[in-house]
Amino acid sequence: MTKLVTSQLRRNLCLCSLLTVLIFPVSAFADTWQLQVGAQTGDKANQALAFLPNEIWIHANDTITWSFVVDEIHTVTFLTPGQVRPSRFAGCPGATADFSVYDGSVCVNSGILQKPATYSVVFPAPGNFKLVCLAHPDMTATIHVLAELTALPHDQAFYDQQAAAQGGSLLSDARASAHVHAAHNAVIAGVGKINGTGGGTETVSVMRFMDARKVIHVGDTVEWTTSEAVTSHTITFGAEPDPTNLVPPSANVTVDADGARHAIISSPSDVVHSGFITQAPQDRTALAQAPLGVTRFRVTFTQPGLYHYVCALHDDLGMVGEIVVLP
Repeated sequence: MTKLVTSQLRRNLCLCSLLTVLIFPVSAFADTWQLQVGAQTGDKANQALAFLPNEIWIHANDTITWSFVVDEIHTVTFLTPGQVRPSRFAGCPGATADFSVYDGSVCVNSGILQKPATYSVVFPAPGNFKLVCLAHPDMTATIHVLAELTALPHDQAFYDQQAAAQGGSLLSDARASAHVHAAHNAVIAGVGKINGTGGGTETVSVMRFMDARKVIHVGDTVEWTTSEAVTSHTITFGAEPDPTNLVPPSANVTVDADGARHAIISSPSDVVHSGFITQAPQDRTALAQAPLGVTRFRVTFTQPGLYHYVCALHDDLGMVGEIVVLP
């Protein structure tokens, strides 16, 4: 009798399992993974421009939700294979809806976001997909999407630990890089570095002018030099240009023989914009060599006064300075 009951129970359990699979396919048990975009110090000066972590293994039909936790702008963007990289303003074009589906056939883009935004993407098919931020060229990640019944190497707790460790390491590197002092009439416009991982590249930047306040005399010239390998900056006096037109310099900026840009300012009310001061992108085999970047900007001051300047890209993070011009 006991054997009969046991046998019947086994048959019932098998039947229930079969019904469960038929009624609730594996995709019904899809997971949602939580990842992070960026990290920053309390004063916003040090910015980890990175997807944290920047490599993850998930199942087909799973969803990833990225939380934007910093004041710096970022995008979550999946381009199609071979697609020409658009600007952060152009997008796919534009932004695609939250919970967009990505399988490599159509571009998906969050648009420009910052804290406390979130953005989710659903991955319906297996594959290995590259994630990029359109605001920061060397900020990349890899999403490994496996078949639904394949064992995953890590759980959410592992990725939480990775995000904290990677973000902490990048910010520690930024703090170490911030102790840079320029010559008497020189200012360092940002410091940055690029780190490589198995998932792509992570970057970190010090969003500050080093020795941002200078005291000089009429006729002196101040030189700003970028030490960034990560992102662009500007040196902007007076009204800021439209955000979509920050790349070129203002019309009153000339070019010195060594390629540095140069302006002459005679009043605190003058408007001068350096345009993007940035390193040239890394060259790649089979592509045309990139021209030299513009890494220096000089300003000669002809009248005494207090001259305030900002980085038009990062002034909201505290990247500002002033020049005191004495007679």
